[in-house]
Amino acid sequence: MLKVALVGLGTVGSAVADILEKNKELIKSRAGKEIKVVAGVVKNPAKSRAGFDFPISGDYRVAAENPQVDVVVELMGGVEKAYEVVSAALKNKKAVVTANKALLAYRRYELEAMAKGLPFMYEASVAGGIPIIRALRDGLGANHIEGILGIVNGTCNYMLTRMFEKRVTFDQALKEAQSLGYAEADPTFDVGGFDAAHKLLILASLAYGIDAKPEDILIEGIGHLTSEDIDFAEEFGYTIKSLAIAKKVGGKVSLRVHPALISRKDMIAKVGGVMNAVSLTGDKVGETFYYGAGAGGEATASSVIADLIAIARGEHTTMLGFSHPSEKPLELARKDEIESKYYIRLLVEDVAGVLAQTAAILAAHNISIETVLQRKKRVKKEWASLLFSTHTARETDIYAALRAIGDLAFVKAPPVMLRIES
Repeated sequence: MLKVALVGLGTVGSAVADILEKNKELIKSRAGKEIKVVAGVVKNPAKSRAGFDFPISGDYRVAAENPQVDVVVELMGGVEKAYEVVSAALKNKKAVVTANKALLAYRRYELEAMAKGLPFMYEASVAGGIPIIRALRDGLGANHIEGILGIVNGTCNYMLTRMFEKRVTFDQALKEAQSLGYAEADPTFDVGGFDAAHKLLILASLAYGIDAKPEDILIEGIGHLTSEDIDFAEEFGYTIKSLAIAKKVGGKVSLRVHPALISRKDMIAKVGGVMNAVSLTGDKVGETFYYGAGAGGEATASSVIADLIAIARGEHTTMLGFSHPSEKPLELARKDEIESKYYIRLLVEDVAGVLAQTAAILAAHNISIETVLQRKKRVKKEWASLLFSTHTARETDIYAALRAIGDLAFVKAPPVMLRIES
């Protein structure tokens, strides 16, 4: 029997306990032994929690130090307290399963050093019920990973889907997401791109051995998007998605999270609502695509239990994959080293010479215009929105050009830029 302690009995923890009980025989047949919850740990043990047939405590040491516990499953969230719980479990030679992407985004290499060969599993930390960790660490083990492209935050994807399909505003889409339970009362973590960044860093460690923190990479949210951006995307065959991106170029890896225009023909462009999807490109297999529920109690619990089954079978590898000492380590590319096509939105006075002066500044920074749209502003009839896309340019040149354009007298608001991914 594999004896488990659940630290955290919220939506996911409750679903883990429920599935382990309801699908007990099926799981036993696949694991080779029974997997049983023998203890639970919560912040408020006095709160009524009917339906659990195991003791519940407010002290994590019940899980970390109990000789009857084989695996500690950390589902409490956060970083520092979770780190305290998980490190205590490892020090007491317990296997660990976690769904905590924030913990791993900041402390994954410390925890790997601490694990020293103990099972440490975290399939549920990225893309909920999609087995993307296992695919990257094991299924594509023969490949150098050339790139990762993912929709890994269901809140953003739901909101952008609604903004495109129903032409609702950002604020309206957010209210809908909150009313349906897809967004928190304070949605900053999701719509600001931070949740997706944590997940990208976990994938990048597996694929490239990159030890980066969220502060080291480019992170942009979706709060600045408007109906004009959507009109432009529709006009030229694009949609807009919030993407987690890793690209290997030479000996460097670019890591970034931001909204981007992508062709409506791309497979990932068709991923709507709260669903997640991740594309992994290997040097031998080419592109592989993974789609499914990225959040929710049962979907996430499914991945947690898959990790428990693997531990019961004795199947586990080193936490963050395998090192390759014969190869030169990859470096994290600087944020300004991106090369891309770009979409730019300007709010300008509708006077002669605006486009010519704008184009001249872009040309001076080695940037050429590919397409242009102009939209009259209803708020002030003498103003217009100038929307255009560029050919491939360097990020550093785009920033310099936008600073110069923003200083022009006829520009009435800071320029807005989105990248175009192809």
